[in-house]
Amino acid sequence: MSTIPVADIVWRCCDEKRREAVIAHPTLNGIDYLEVIDHDLPDADPLRQRTLLVHCFKPLPTGNAALTALNVQVLGGERVTHIAVQWASVGSPAPTALATPAPPDTAAAEAATLALVSALADGTRTLVVRTAVAGDFSTYTLRLVTSASDDDPPPNFDPRLSQIAFGFKVQCPSDFDCAPSSTCSPADAPVPDINYLAKDYPGFRQLMLDRLAQLVPKWQQGSEADTGFAVAELIAYACDQLSYQQDAIATEAYIGTARRRVSLRRHAVLVDYPMHDGCNARTWVQLQLSAASVTLTLPGLQFLTQCTNFPFEIAPGAQLANAMLLAPLVFEALLEPRFAASNYQQTLYQQHDTMSFYTWSDDQCCLPIGATSATLKGQFAQLQKGDVLVFEERIGPLTGEPGDADPTHRHFVRLTSVDASGADPLNAQAVTIIGWSNADALPFPLCVNGYTDAAHGSLPLVDISVARGNLVLVDHGQTILPENLGSVPQVSLQDVPACSGDPCNPNPSAPVPPRYRPMLSRTPLTQAAGQLTVVASGAAGTLPSPYDPLGPAADVVDTDMNDVVPQILLASTYNGVATHWQAARTLLQSDGLDANFVVEVDERGDATLRFGDGTYGMRPPSTTAFTARYRIGNGSAGNVGAEAIGHVVGTTGAISGVRNPLAASGGVDAEDAATVRREAPQAFRTQERAVTADDYATIAERDPSIQRAVAQVRWTGSWHTVFITADPVAGANATQIDEALPGELDPYRMAGVDIDVSAPHYVSLEIALHVCVKSDYFRSDVAQRLKARLGDRRLPGGGTGLFWPDNYTFGQSVYLSQIYQAARSVPGVAAVQVTTFQRQGTNDGSYLITGELTIGPYEIARLDNDPDFPEHGVLRLDLHGGK
Repeated sequence: MSTIPVADIVWRCCDEKRREAVIAHPTLNGIDYLEVIDHDLPDADPLRQRTLLVHCFKPLPTGNAALTALNVQVLGGERVTHIAVQWASVGSPAPTALATPAPPDTAAAEAATLALVSALADGTRTLVVRTAVAGDFSTYTLRLVTSASDDDPPPNFDPRLSQIAFGFKVQCPSDFDCAPSSTCSPADAPVPDINYLAKDYPGFRQLMLDRLAQLVPKWQQGSEADTGFAVAELIAYACDQLSYQQDAIATEAYIGTARRRVSLRRHAVLVDYPMHDGCNARTWVQLQLSAASVTLTLPGLQFLTQCTNFPFEIAPGAQLANAMLLAPLVFEALLEPRFAASNYQQTLYQQHDTMSFYTWSDDQCCLPIGATSATLKGQFAQLQKGDVLVFEERIGPLTGEPGDADPTHRHFVRLTSVDASGADPLNAQAVTIIGWSNADALPFPLCVNGYTDAAHGSLPLVDISVARGNLVLVDHGQTILPENLGSVPQVSLQDVPACSGDPCNPNPSAPVPPRYRPMLSRTPLTQAAGQLTVVASGAAGTLPSPYDPLGPAADVVDTDMNDVVPQILLASTYNGVATHWQAARTLLQSDGLDANFVVEVDERGDATLRFGDGTYGMRPPSTTAFTARYRIGNGSAGNVGAEAIGHVVGTTGAISGVRNPLAASGGVDAEDAATVRREAPQAFRTQERAVTADDYATIAERDPSIQRAVAQVRWTGSWHTVFITADPVAGANATQIDEALPGELDPYRMAGVDIDVSAPHYVSLEIALHVCVKSDYFRSDVAQRLKARLGDRRLPGGGTGLFWPDNYTFGQSVYLSQIYQAARSVPGVAAVQVTTFQRQGTNDGSYLITGELTIGPYEIARLDNDPDFPEHGVLRLDLHGGK
């Protein structure tokens, strides 16, 4: 008998082939698996968990060699130990112990067990074992032995498969995982001896030589041309380069020490500081025609600054190439949304080159400051609402000389109304009446006609100032033909997997995504307030955004740096599928499916494209091919002066003049490092986030259409929700405010907080007055004045009614004294008594007694007295006396 049973020898193997080998052996047998009869018996049955079915690979011996209770041992247990085996028998034929009549309390269980054993398909290979008691929840071992005194396996039983671990409670509910944990842990790796004081080439070189002396004691330091010296110096050089990278990374890790512009940009993003890369300039260009009209296709239409000895219209091809040798600045037409219906084509008319003002036979006239309308001489039927004109002083108002004209007296206006159907009844002169918005109001007086001074003969002057049309909105930048950016490289590196602790199930190695950050070949990349787009013709252009096609002309030129984006269109092809990528300021707000990328401009002006990592922004897969269409030209260089733009690229043959009446503006250079270091650490100190309910209300009140807002935070079961209610100013559209408010608050809300906007709760009032009218006043007149004074409208002579919407807001009580004061101020009222003062629909006289009608913190008092909406408050008048 062995001192240690072979089955007890523990091995940790990844591929257990012993079982297949025993099955293939002609005579050797072993235990396959074990079952505990549990749920097949009634819950209160005493035989539950006491019958074990030991399934073997091959039929068990019968007759005198049959296995009995003496050949079975049940070992282990924590609470229940030394479990005895009452009997053991082969399953087929049925064990005699099951067929013998049993006591009444176990008869049903024995019958059920007999039925289960009889139904076994492998009864000849199954050993049925009955234990004296059921075990506890610990793990037990069933072992087949030769006899009670011999622990060796029975004859023809494999020593490794003669025992099996099992649990009596395997069918009992458990919160634990039954899978065994790994017991093969990796050994701790020795800590390398690293000299961190070696940081440069001489230090690393000496370290290598000292290490060689330890590893190869017989090696002697000889000539510097020795192979050992060469290898040591080569490794020292590589370590010196890596050490420099470590120092550089530590330098770039802090905004105060970072030197690279890209590093500063990334630091600024972490505190929500939008470091900008500049902005291009914009202006209006006027084209003068030699033909009656011409239609221009705006996408791709280019304008050049003055090129000596070149015509106003430069033809594409060789003539344009020669002009570009003079290095002019290139401007391109912006795609105004009002031309979208015509595929961004703009028609110009010769009669709009110069248009005279009509003063209706008056002399020495001027348009005053703040003017928003004028009359043009002639019928200009082609002028349309939305067209832009420039008012320009053409000659000096005192001398009549063009050189004496004030160049600052030039002003752009966008027409909001055009009436070309009128005529002067005095002389039948056709006129066109034009109007523009208050935002484009004339900022200076504009002389139209008059006389020269005495020194110049007091001669009459006409058309001192004129209106000019045919204006095209342009911005600085030149579109580059589609540029091939190559493809994403194939995966060439594998990440070293972390040790899982289980050598049979090691962590798989993950491919390291290849770095793909293409750089644009041309600089500087244009930054503009609008997205670059491609129209149906295939030409590219910038669509201003945000942009109101009927808004003031000045708003188009003025640029908000928050709207500035890189002018680049990126397209990719992967497995035949095309994808268009969108430039973003940061990828922190992009998910793994968003085709977004970031343009990073370094200190030299080179633009590099950075893509997402699959979590923040989509990661382009390997072999994805990219092409880019972009524009170059940026910064203050585009702020050219007036009359600097002098050419248009085209072949119409109808352009007789090109000029920009006013200087280009809006060009801003890229933000420098010093500004970012100074401003970024302080930017987050501004309260640009909403935490408390008052914060949400305060930010909502930044909207000029909101008089006051109230908010409260509630726990709605899964997250916090801010319920906010806005009180709009008089005349504002409450529906539009409620729809826009969530978007206005979203940049400031805390993560995990929802926003719910609801309409205010208006409290309709019911007020009744008993009024005595003076004898010399008509009762009807006094009644109308009382309704107006206690109403919600503006008064004819100025001022507002008592219940004008802006007079009451959330939680503001209504006092009885206010009613008396307003009523007594109406002419013709001799005496007044308030008889009803309550919430509409109630019968509560307490407010009349206390003199105060209290309003809740989320309620607003209202009294419209509108017959169409009687539930919005009512005012009843009982007038006596008068006429």
